[in-house]
Amino acid sequence: MKRRKALQLTATYFGGAILGSEIFLSRCKQPEKNARLFSEKDILLMDEIGETILPDSERSPGAKAAGIGMFMQTIVTDCYDEKDTAIFITGLREVEAVAQKKYGAGFTKLSSQQRFDLLSEYDKAARQEEGNATQHFFTMLKQLTIWGYFTSEVGQTKALRYNPVPGSFNGNTDYKPGDRAWVGPLCSID
Repeated sequence: MKRRKALQLTATYFGGAILGSEIFLSRCKQPEKNARLFSEKDILLMDEIGETILPDSERSPGAKAAGIGMFMQTIVTDCYDEKDTAIFITGLREVEAVAQKKYGAGFTKLSSQQRFDLLSEYDKAARQEEGNATQHFFTMLKQLTIWGYFTSEVGQTKALRYNPVPGSFNGNTDYKPGDRAWVGPLCSID
């Protein structure tokens, strides 16, 4: 084979490999998740709903301090299927609309008693729908609030007693009424 022909073939192979790999790799990109399913206003609303479910107390900060709105956004966006995501978003919009209709203000502007009363109605409706094939929006929201709070640094170190170094098991630990529960190694999704 002549040198000129060898160089042409080599250039063709490398050029084809580069162009072919570019086409192949462009098809391998992960589809972008829609991280903007929720606006800043929605995240604030989820923070306030979470704070109503797990409020700030003299012993521990509430769900808002744990950044529960961002946690909910992450889980709903990255983990929920389309059906559950639609149920969650529709329910969130409904809470805001019902607050506006019933009290003349958005949920974040309501008093703590009005917030509690409104969410109590949703809780009652969710309990009546237990056992249905689809989960009620408020059940999802409560589960996410509890999960997000108690896996956050705030929840594990302020609401629970955190033991950072696992030791031997002592099943005969003194308990005084009102003591906080213990939690093992910190496993946070922050």
